[in-house]
Amino acid sequence: MPIVSSTYWNTIHGNNLEETTQDEEGMQTMYNLGKNMAWMLKCIEAGKNAGIKYPENAKKHTNFIR
Repeated sequence: MPIVSSTYWNTIHGNNLEETTQDEEGMQTMYNLGKNMAWMLKCIEAGKNAGIKYPENAKKHTNFIR
């Protein structure tokens, strides 16, 4: 499963909307997260258009109650 990352923890701090918009580091982190997410979605779409298929995962079910 693809995981989109940013430059730091994906969080922003503040007690209300006004305070959160003053968290410059948090705002930058969210901006970078959005850019990286858009890039990954474009890459996934480009792969689909190029004929690359999702891998099929093997499934084995184990019953731990014996």
